[in-house]
Amino acid sequence: MKKLNSRQEKKQFYKMVLSLVVPMAAQNLINVAISSANVVMLGRVGEDVLAASALAGQVMFILSLVVFGVTSGAAVLTAQYWGKGDITTIEKILGFAMRVVIVIALAFMVAALTIPEPIMRLFTTEETVIREGVSFLQIAAFAYVFMGMTMVYLFVMRSVERVVVSTVVYGVSLFVNIGLNAVFIFGLLGFPAMGIKGAALAMVLARMAEFIIVIIYGKFINKEVCFRMKYFLSSDKLLMQDFLKYSIPVILNETTWGLGISTVTAIIGNLSSEMVAANSIAQVIKQLAAVAGFGLAGATAIIIGKVIGEGKEDFALEYSKRLTRLAIILGGLGAGVILLISPLVSKGMNMSAETTQYLEMMLAVMAFYVWAQSVNALLIIGVFRAGGDTKWGLILDAGTLWGFAVFLGAMAAFVWKLPPTLVYIFLLCDEFVELPMSFWRYRSKKWLKNVTR
Repeated sequence: MKKLNSRQEKKQFYKMVLSLVVPMAAQNLINVAISSANVVMLGRVGEDVLAASALAGQVMFILSLVVFGVTSGAAVLTAQYWGKGDITTIEKILGFAMRVVIVIALAFMVAALTIPEPIMRLFTTEETVIREGVSFLQIAAFAYVFMGMTMVYLFVMRSVERVVVSTVVYGVSLFVNIGLNAVFIFGLLGFPAMGIKGAALAMVLARMAEFIIVIIYGKFINKEVCFRMKYFLSSDKLLMQDFLKYSIPVILNETTWGLGISTVTAIIGNLSSEMVAANSIAQVIKQLAAVAGFGLAGATAIIIGKVIGEGKEDFALEYSKRLTRLAIILGGLGAGVILLISPLVSKGMNMSAETTQYLEMMLAVMAFYVWAQSVNALLIIGVFRAGGDTKWGLILDAGTLWGFAVFLGAMAAFVWKLPPTLVYIFLLCDEFVELPMSFWRYRSKKWLKNVTR
């Protein structure tokens, strides 16, 4: 690599960033497109069905965050071992992470199949929404294990700079999911109209398609970093200790964050079905606006982790500065996207006037939220985790979400009885509280650690 801060080095750096961010942003965009298709199609069926899908989907949302925690914890190690050139250790981490995720996914599947109604009652008291949500959960549960295994494999591949395969897998899944959604929800090609059950069935089949593609890729194409059954069945105790040391804070981080977001959803769910329907649409738009920012955060974890593993701490510091500046810019662009498309969103959706009014308010708040989230994600998910500083992310995310957003939102909704607009602002205050603390930790440089042996 050329000398740091030379013109050629900077050119190579931004070329590397672009090669990682584009596939990751495309993958995030594909996931948003799938969610958007569900919202649009189920929105045409009715608001209760749309609300039920959004609330029942919180189970998979929490599971995906737990799996993301496991894989992100693994990526702390795999990215640095990739910089060190230790393939065997990366394969051991892949095997152990896969075993952990399968156990977790099976637990979620059993819960969704055996106690779907109590799960739905955590989010809403409206009987129609509960009934529709139960029917969704009892089918969607069969997708959980496939989703978990696919995520583990693809995230480890990302940490060793194989990012295009994720885009291909989720790209195929997009077409499968949307096509089957149309067929099963509305009853096309001779199939009966299944409504929300059709959306759940389409999701299961799409997750199965993803898993099949991963198997084909792992067996016939990728020969460098492989899944090996011997590492799945047994573990290197010292490496397992390292894995648990760095992954447990990330798992707790993602789990507490996911439970917090689900609690926010539950608070909204207890306000009105109109708020739930509006929020389900606002969340999709937020994800759309944040695809580039989260793609950059994922790329940052790979880039910073790799140079730390190579022993180039000066590169890690300089790269983190450049990437932080990019996050500030991309966050602003994401906010602009929300403000631009906001007037167009309600068109084509079968929503009441009250739901439309709530949606317009949510999008105005969400624009500022996305900017702050972009910068926080870059620092916490990208920079801090790449350097092995996983505990600080847990403290920041859990503390601000539960101590501010959830607490103040619950007080505003149920104790102070404030209007829904003010309740919603309180529920989204965590990223703004977190931002100055993220920068303080970043400037301390305490996040910079080489965690390889």
